[in-house]
Amino acid sequence: MEWHVTDAQSLGIIDREIGDHLFSPAEYEIVRRVIYATADFEYKSLIRFSDQALQRGAAALAARTTIIVDVPMVQVGIAPLIQKTFANPVYCSMEAITRPQREKSRAAWGIETLAKRYPEGIFVIGESQTALTAIVELIEAEEIRPALVIGSPAGFVGVDAAKARLNDSMIPHIRVDGRKGSAVVAVAIANGMVDLAWQAYGHEGRGMP
Repeated sequence: MEWHVTDAQSLGIIDREIGDHLFSPAEYEIVRRVIYATADFEYKSLIRFSDQALQRGAAALAARTTIIVDVPMVQVGIAPLIQKTFANPVYCSMEAITRPQREKSRAAWGIETLAKRYPEGIFVIGESQTALTAIVELIEAEEIRPALVIGSPAGFVGVDAAKARLNDSMIPHIRVDGRKGSAVVAVAIANGMVDLAWQAYGHEGRGMP
C-alpha cells in the first residue's frame, strides 16, 4: 500500500490511542489496517488470529494459491494489490455458475462450488454469513482444507456460531468475533496480509516479521 502524509498522521493517531498491546508486529499491522479502514477501535478486541495464521497465509500467497471471495466488493478491493504482487487468481462466489437452490443463498452455493474446485484455497468471507457457514460445514466434513480463512461477516442470527465453529476447526484463520464485521474489514485484513507476505517473500525471501 502506498502511504501518504495523511495516512501516516492517521496511523500515528491509531498508535497513540491503542497504546500498549500484546499483538505481534505482523498482527498489529493487520489490526491497525482494520481500524484505519473503519475508524472503529473496538476491532482491537475483536480480531482473532489462529496459531500460524499469518505464516501459513503468507506462504500460501507466495505459492500463488487461488483466492476465493464471497462478494464482488471484496474481489474489487483486493485485486489491484494482488495483481501488483503475487498475481494469485481471485474468484468470486457470486460469479460461479451454479444450480439455483432454495435452501442456500447465491453466495453460499457459489462458495461451496468454488471450494470443492479449490479445496486448499485462501477464502475471504467479508459479507455473507451463509457463505462462512458453508465453508465451515465443508471443513467439518473434511471435504476441504483451506490454506487460510478470513471471516468477518456481520450478522445477528447464527454468525457467532459460525465464527466459533471456525475457531474450533484447527484451520489457519483470521476472524472478527461478535456481530461486527464487513467486506471493508475483510479487504483491510487481506491487503494487510498481502503486504506482509510481499515483505517476507516478494523481496527478501525471509520469514514473517
